[in-house]
Amino acid sequence: MSIVDPRTGEPLATDPPAGDSTATAPAGQEAEVIIDVDQGNIQQVLELSMQVPVLLDCWAPWCEPCKNLMPVLEKLALEYRGAFILAKLNIDENQEIAAQLGVRSVPDVKLVSQGGLVDHFQGALPEKQIREWLGRYFPAPEDAPASPEEQAAEALAAGDAASARSLYEQLVQQHPQHYPYQVELARSLVALGQGEDARALLDNLPPEERDAAPARGVRASIEFGEEAPSAEAIAALEGRDDSEARYQRALRRVADGDYEAGLEGLLALMKQDRAWNDDAARKTLLRVFDALGADHPLTVAYRRKLFALLY
Repeated sequence: MSIVDPRTGEPLATDPPAGDSTATAPAGQEAEVIIDVDQGNIQQVLELSMQVPVLLDCWAPWCEPCKNLMPVLEKLALEYRGAFILAKLNIDENQEIAAQLGVRSVPDVKLVSQGGLVDHFQGALPEKQIREWLGRYFPAPEDAPASPEEQAAEALAAGDAASARSLYEQLVQQHPQHYPYQVELARSLVALGQGEDARALLDNLPPEERDAAPARGVRASIEFGEEAPSAEAIAALEGRDDSEARYQRALRRVADGDYEAGLEGLLALMKQDRAWNDDAARKTLLRVFDALGADHPLTVAYRRKLFALLY
């Protein structure tokens, strides 16, 4: 598909210039990797795409998702140091250009190279998805910083639930329709001991998100925290090695986030007393798998162990 020059109505020529077709911005022009597009310079921008790819951000002042997306694109344009030019087109002020480009809703981001449309996406995608999209066409900068999603996940994994919550709150505010962020915010709330707030957040999700595996897993974590005995109750079990005591200790470990010890305790209980409390150990193992997620290394490892024990 060719991009049409709005001045002439004719498609821009797409024959590549001699030399490398993946040229980057000329040296010394790094400060000009972000430009505004209008009727006065659209021709030059399209011609520039013959030398360096142009990421055309079609936006409008009344569009809230556009306002969230633009800072992300600007940050990435600077980070990629001229691998592409970010060209920003206000469609309200340049309706003729927008019509020629086939823009029907915003934000609409188009990758233009050699005068032709290579790819595009619509909507304010999360930064991680935009990075993945750009990765189809450009090598990632070697010193690329972690995305906000990665920073939040790393903080939560490191036990810094307060930082994770703050980052996820920002992401939820920027992308209110990207429900995985709300699920992860609920997960961080659980880690902070705010199970009721986490449950309320999950309850407000659309049904298909509320009943999906990630949300079910967070809800299981809330339930473990409510079901597990207190530290005083665990202390009262000292010296006991019956099935009830072993189960309660395993449940407490799961609630405390010591999943491997909790899983090991439940598996050991299954080996010793499979029928105890209507097969409670096996059922709880499955709930822990749900809480961790199907791809978690502990889920994968202990599913194998459970399968070996059963069959």
